[in-house]
Amino acid sequence: MKCINPTPSPSLVEREVVSSADGKSIYSPPYKGGAGGGSAVVGFLLSLALCLVAVLAQAQTFDDDFDGRTLRLDYVFAGTSTQQHVFFEHAYATPLWAGRRTRLTEVPLRGNGQIALYDHASGRQLYVHTFSTLFQEWLATEEATRVAKAFQASYNVPMPKRAVDVCVTLTNFHDSIVARLTHTIDPADALIRQMGSNGIPHYYIWGGGDDVATHIDLAIVAEGYAKDDMEKFRRDCQRTVDALFAHEPFASLRQRFNVVCVAAESQQSGPSVPQQGKWNSTPAATHYSTFYSARYLMTQDMHRLYDLLADVSFEQVIVLVNSDIYGGGGIYNQLNVFPSDHPTFPQVLVHEFGHGFAGLGDEYFYDDQYETLYPADTEPWEPNLTTLVDFQSKWADLLPQGTPVPTPPSADVPNYRQIRTDQERQRLNAATQRVGVFEGGGYQSHGVYRPAQECRMKINEVEHFCPVCTRAIHRITDFYTSH
Repeated sequence: MKCINPTPSPSLVEREVVSSADGKSIYSPPYKGGAGGGSAVVGFLLSLALCLVAVLAQAQTFDDDFDGRTLRLDYVFAGTSTQQHVFFEHAYATPLWAGRRTRLTEVPLRGNGQIALYDHASGRQLYVHTFSTLFQEWLATEEATRVAKAFQASYNVPMPKRAVDVCVTLTNFHDSIVARLTHTIDPADALIRQMGSNGIPHYYIWGGGDDVATHIDLAIVAEGYAKDDMEKFRRDCQRTVDALFAHEPFASLRQRFNVVCVAAESQQSGPSVPQQGKWNSTPAATHYSTFYSARYLMTQDMHRLYDLLADVSFEQVIVLVNSDIYGGGGIYNQLNVFPSDHPTFPQVLVHEFGHGFAGLGDEYFYDDQYETLYPADTEPWEPNLTTLVDFQSKWADLLPQGTPVPTPPSADVPNYRQIRTDQERQRLNAATQRVGVFEGGGYQSHGVYRPAQECRMKINEVEHFCPVCTRAIHRITDFYTSH
C-alpha cells in the first residue's frame, strides 16, 4: 500500500494530481492550449483520468466498506522546524457517523495534512480527509528552531468493516511531505475504546434537516461558562447562529446545517488570559497569547476537546469563549475559536469560520513573520490566495476581461480606518465585489495576491466576502451536502 496525496474534486481544483516515487505531491501545470500534439495528449490523458475518478467514485458504496459508526483516532504531532514526526495514541468508537457517504476518496481542498484509509488486504483507498494543524503553524515560529514540542490532533473517520491501513501525512510550506505514519486498525480490536456518555448536556439550536449524511453538523462548545453562566451560553449560542446565518453566503446555505450546543461547564467563569497572569480551569483549555500573540485564542488540547464531543455527531467545531477580549482563531477542518462578547463578535465569527470550514486564507499582511508561510515557488492551497505559480487553478475565470495582473489598487476605495460617511462606507463595501489580483495577503505584503481590494477575510469593516471567497464557501458546502 502506497500512501499518496488525495485527488481534489475536479470541479473545484482543475488540475491533475499525481504522486512521485517518494510520495511527494506533484501538481501538473494547467493546460494553456496551443496547436502542438503534446497539448492534445495532455488534454486526452487528463480527461481519461477524470473519467476514471468518476467511475471509481460511483462504484464505491459506503455500506460496503463502513458500518455506520465513527472511528476517532488520536495522534501527537511533534518535532522542530527541521524534523517532524507523527505518533499514534488511541482509537475510540462512537455510535453514529455524521460525515459524507459519497465522494469518499475526493477532497475539496488539499490542506497541509491528510488522513487516508486503505483496505488492508487489497490496498484500495477507501476514504481520505484533509486538514491543517496548529503544529504546522508553530513550525513557522522562531521557537520551533530551538525546541522540540508536541501538539495533539484528533480525527473522525468512518468505522471500517474490515482491517484498514491508516496513513497520516504532513506537508511543509512547499507542499512536500515531511512526516508520515502508517498503521493498521482492525475494527475487532478489543482496545478500541467504546465511548459512552460523558454526561455533558447538549441540545440542538438549529436543524436544517434530520439526515446527517446530507447536512453539515456544527457543534458549539461552551468554554469559560461556569454553572451560573449556562443561561448566558444558551443565549450566546443563539447569537452565534443568528450572526452566522445573517451573513451571505451562509444565509442562503443555512438549510444545509445542523447546530448542536454542548454545555460543558467550567470551574471558573471566563477564559485564560496569560498576558494578565490569569489561568482558569476550562473544558477545552483555550487561552489567549498562542505563540505569544496576544489576540490568538486557541487550544492545543484536541483530545480533551473531542472528549467533550463524545455524545454528539459533528463535523465542524466552534469553541465559544465567554470573553469580551478581542481575539480568535480558525484552523481548516480542526476548529474555530472566538470570544462571545467583544463588539466585533459577528465579524470575527464569520471570518474565523471562513478559515475553519472553507479553508480561506487571511488576506491581510504585516510582514512580521519569522518564516515565510507562502514561498514564491509554491501555489497556496487556500482558494483565495495565489503566488501566481498556478493562478489558472484559482479565480482566473472570474477575472473581468482586460484586468491587469497584478491589479493596482483603486484610489477611490477609502481607508477603512478613516470612514466618516455612509458614502465612504458604500465605496468600501463596493470594493469587495471588484475581482482582481491585488498584491498583499497571507501575512506578506509582496509575492502573495488576494482576489479583492477589501474582503471579510481581510478586514472587519466590510459587510461582504468577495466573489472568490463566496464561491469557495458554496463549493465546499456543495461537496459535503450534495448527494
